[in-house]
Amino acid sequence: MEIYLDNSATTQICKEAADKITYIVNNIYGNPSSLHKKGLEAEHEIESARKALAKALGTLDSELYFTSGGTEANNTAVFGAAYAKKRQGSKIVTTAVEHSSVLESCKELENQGFEVVYLKPDINGHITAAQIENAVDRNTILVTVMAVNNETGAIFPVDKIKKIIERKKSPALFHCDAVQAFAKIPVKPHKIDADLLTVSSHKIHGPKGCGALFVKKGVYIKPLLYGGEQQKKIRPGTEALPLIGGFGEAIKQIQPYSDSIKYITELRDYTVKKLSAIDGITINSPCDALPYIINISAIGIKSETMLHALADKQIYISSGSACSKGKQSHVLQAMGLSRERTDSALRISFSKYNTTQEIDALAQAIKEGLNSLVRAK
Repeated sequence: MEIYLDNSATTQICKEAADKITYIVNNIYGNPSSLHKKGLEAEHEIESARKALAKALGTLDSELYFTSGGTEANNTAVFGAAYAKKRQGSKIVTTAVEHSSVLESCKELENQGFEVVYLKPDINGHITAAQIENAVDRNTILVTVMAVNNETGAIFPVDKIKKIIERKKSPALFHCDAVQAFAKIPVKPHKIDADLLTVSSHKIHGPKGCGALFVKKGVYIKPLLYGGEQQKKIRPGTEALPLIGGFGEAIKQIQPYSDSIKYITELRDYTVKKLSAIDGITINSPCDALPYIINISAIGIKSETMLHALADKQIYISSGSACSKGKQSHVLQAMGLSRERTDSALRISFSKYNTTQEIDALAQAIKEGLNSLVRAK
C-alpha cells in the first residue's frame, strides 16, 4: 500500500481537476487572446477559473493574475514592489524562514543595493508582531512575510502587519506568501489588508505549473515579463489554459474550513501521540502550528537515510522544502536547533485523503528505522 504524506511539497491532483484539464486540452484549444469563437471559448474558461479564485479569496476578479506557480508569483511580488517603490526607500523586511523564492529574490535585491532585514524565529519557530514592528521604519518599502511556514507549519501574525506599516508611517507594500495557507486557514487578502498575496495550484489538489498573484486594486508593481497585453501586462504571455482550468476546478472542490480543519487536527493529534511514544523522536513544530504540517527529528538517523528506508516501504514524506533538493533546512537552522536535530529532520504533511491507518504504518516504520538503521556519526 502506498502512503503519501508529502502534501506540502505537492498534492495528488483531484479527479475533477484532471478531467477538466483533459477536456480543455481536447476541446478548448483556441488562444484566449484570439477574437474568434475558439478564442472566446478559451477566454471564458480562464475567466471562470478567475471567478472561482476570486470567490475563494474574497477579492475582485480584476485583482488576480495567473502565473506559472508560487515561485513566479513571489518573484513578481518582491521584485515588482521593490522596483516600483525604490524612490521612496530601500529597506525590505522579511523573515529568515521564508520560502526560497522569496529569500533568493531578497538576496538578489541586496546585491542591487537594497537593505534587507531577515527576522529570525524563536526556537519554536515563531515570529512576533513586535519583531516586525521594530524592523519597519519610514525607509521600508516592502514587508514580505509568509502566512504559514512550509517546513514547521508555524503561523505568522500576518493580520497585524498592515496596521504596523500604517503606525510606523511607512510607504511599504505588504506581500504575503499564502501558498501553504490557502484552502487550509481563512487567510484572505482584504481581511489581512495585504497589497500582494500568493497562492499555488498544486498545494490544493490542482495541477503543477499554475499559481496566482493577488494585486490589490490601486497598487502598482513593475512587471517582470514584457511582450504581450495579457493580464493587464502584469503577467503577459499566452495563458496556460489547461492548467488554469484545472486550478479553477480544484478551487471548486475546496471543503468548508470548519469541516477540513476538524479532520486534519484530529489526524495531526493522533500522529503526534503515536510518534511521541517512540524513543528518539522529537517534535520540532510548535503546538499552535497549522495542523497540516508536523516537523520531527528521528535523532541519530540522517534524514536521507530514514527517507530511503520509508520509501522502500512505499511511505513518502520529506526532509523539508522540496525546493531545497535535500539541503539542510535553513528554517531549522534559523530556529537555532542543534545539528543533531537538523540532520535528522523529517516533515510529515497531510491532505484530506490521509487516514489513521496510514499513520499507524508510518509510526511503525519509523520505529523500525530507529532500531535498525546506521546511526549518524
